Amino acid sequence: MDADDETFAPITDEVGANGGDEQRSRRPIISGDHLDIEAYASLYSGRTKIMRLLFIADHSSDEKVGNPSMNLEALRMAYDEIKKGENTQLMREVAQKINGRLGPSYELDSAWCDAVDHRAEQKKEKLDNELNAYRTNLIKESIRMGYNDFGDFYYAHGQLGDAFKSYVRTRDYCTTSKHIVHMCMSVILVSIEMGQFTHVTSYVNKAEQAPDALDPITIAKLRCAAGLANLEAKKYKLAARKFLETNPELGSHYSEVIAPQDVATYGGLCALATFDRTELKSKVIDNLNFRNFLELVPEVRELINDFYSSHYASCLEYLGNLKANLLLDIHLHDHVETLYDQIRHKALIQYTLPFVSVDLSMMANAFKTTVAELQKELEALITDNQIQARIDSHNKILYARHADQRNATFQRVLETGREFDRDVRSMLLRSNLVKHDYNVRQLRKL
Repeated sequence: MDADDETFAPITDEVGANGGDEQRSRRPIISGDHLDIEAYASLYSGRTKIMRLLFIADHSSDEKVGNPSMNLEALRMAYDEIKKGENTQLMREVAQKINGRLGPSYELDSAWCDAVDHRAEQKKEKLDNELNAYRTNLIKESIRMGYNDFGDFYYAHGQLGDAFKSYVRTRDYCTTSKHIVHMCMSVILVSIEMGQFTHVTSYVNKAEQAPDALDPITIAKLRCAAGLANLEAKKYKLAARKFLETNPELGSHYSEVIAPQDVATYGGLCALATFDRTELKSKVIDNLNFRNFLELVPEVRELINDFYSSHYASCLEYLGNLKANLLLDIHLHDHVETLYDQIRHKALIQYTLPFVSVDLSMMANAFKTTVAELQKELEALITDNQIQARIDSHNKILYARHADQRNATFQRVLETGREFDRDVRSMLLRSNLVKHDYNVRQLRKL
């Protein structure tokens, strides 16, 4: 390649400005404090509150989280929350996990379990008799309500499979759009708890087919459910779009599934990992509705702004501080590493784009890493064809491979000429065939 076609200019001082936070007045980084379990649990209600606490208890001893003291605190709060409900199976599981470590007050309360189970048998028998009577009288609305009550009963007692079946059975007895939406929301709730996200997607679509029965809060709930389903399927860009479309009217109305802080965190991280700069600006930073959610989680707001402003060290520091708590999130836990890798790779790619050459020492300083580690990351991105560049390992400089514009233009012109020549020859051939009345007619089928 000629020198005119590919110029390797020496690195300039402006490289340090692209990500080098030492050249600007830095905002204080919020310290990565341990998760305030009580404040966190207060954002949720119902079964998801208990399941999130149990998830924290199970994962708080992981090396990446490193806070075993959370275990007993989460189990204690889960025990207290279960006592407010009717799920004796969960009570037995939690009591077994506590194993007497919290004293006699948090041991298995057999009397409470027996009393709850006895009341449950009586209530189930009553609901069964009522449903049989409704079936005999063939009153559709009463039958629908009977199955719905059975679904609520099973859900309260932790029998999610039976709850799902009961809610689905109400479908045949729905007479209005509101009934259909109510059925869909109940099925979505149970499906999320069961981890059956294909059902979530299906019933979100079904509910959206009755727009006349959807109010802003219900629409926001459907967006969140669809976002969770796409997140679980690792369709991060679709998940980001759904969370970004969520209206602030959601508030705490869906606390049995998700908190508004989660919408900001899930949507923000998925957007950072998948959106380009234009989308990040228009759909996230300038999104007035989503801004209301971001205000609830300042760390996510700041890291998004830092990423867009090319202040990568600050952005990655925010991410590092948030990581331990994100690993304790029941929905995000399995995706944290993937999202973090994608965000870091995007930052590395975006850093190199404006420059013909980059000093790896300065770049490593901007990303708070060593030159050796940075070189490995860049090599992987170059091999994957995500960065068009080559590395001078001796001088520790990254050289961008800029396309030979002059040669590419000549090639396009030659290809256009060949296509024109081929088209003209085809036209001349056809005109000669017509001139000499040489037509090939299709033979008739006998």
